[in-house]
Amino acid sequence: MPIKRHNAEQIVSKLRTNLSAELAGQGIVSRLQEAAVSEQTDYRWRKEYGGLKLAQTRKLKELERENARLKRIVADLSLEKTMLKEVASGNW
Repeated sequence: MPIKRHNAEQIVSKLRTNLSAELAGQGIVSRLQEAAVSEQTDYRWRKEYGGLKLAQTRKLKELERENARLKRIVADLSLEKTMLKEVASGNW
């Protein structure tokens, strides 16, 4: 069975649904079965997205993408710098 990936908005909405079901007195096992997630996944989601709202999750994911892009740029520039140092030193 293929692994289903949830985006941040889906995770937050499932956490909110689970929270309301938990407050209504529904058991943990039944609410996790309805959401089709394991206890580990629920714990990990609560740890990462617990107090966030939808707008905040969008902003978080946008910042993570920008951070990854900037890291790639820094890696490329440091590689270029290293190559230019080698060429300038005559070890080529």
